[in-house]
Amino acid sequence: MTTLTAAPLAPLLDHLFEQANAASSPALVGFSHEERERLMRSKTEYLDLYGRLKDLWLPVSRETGVLLYMLARSSRARTIVEFGTSFGISTLHLAAALRDNGGGRLITSEFEPAKVARAREHLNAGGLADLVEIREGDALKTLGADLPETVDLLLLDGAKSLYPDILGLVKGSLRSGSFVVADNADDCPEYLQQVRAPGSGYLSVPFADDVELSMCLG
Repeated sequence: MTTLTAAPLAPLLDHLFEQANAASSPALVGFSHEERERLMRSKTEYLDLYGRLKDLWLPVSRETGVLLYMLARSSRARTIVEFGTSFGISTLHLAAALRDNGGGRLITSEFEPAKVARAREHLNAGGLADLVEIREGDALKTLGADLPETVDLLLLDGAKSLYPDILGLVKGSLRSGSFVVADNADDCPEYLQQVRAPGSGYLSVPFADDVELSMCLG
């Protein structure tokens, strides 16, 4: 058994995924497809957009959660940075990997105070709070300083338009062979162009329908 597949975390994740699947957000009503695309790719309106989506779960899929755990375990990650905590489902998967790796530190950023509070509750319930530092506020500021000297894995799962910016903040700490996982990366063509470009310093491939998996080469 692993931390991911044993109590208290396994039943907690089942419950959280059930809640996420059952939830809906009135904030999405009234968005045309074109308006959603414009806001998702805006570098100036992301705070307003995600503020309107503050009650929406926005979790990774079950498959992506397991992928995160596997990547962190197989790379023996000790330091992880996450952009976009939301209600903490992805955070729980990553922290479980750190626990099974013998410990470590996960720094995650979320600007919605209500989501921070819920994520803390879930981390406490899962017995993983001691491994996680939640930085509340705009990630352009919270992840702009005081990062570990070496980062083994970076998860991008916040405002899609900021993926290139957040990668830029963390890039100097990424070790050779570290992983960068970008959820829903298709919503940021600029990011995909960056990590897939020849000579970018990354080896990058799409994974499943909604993830870009990259490895830092230097």
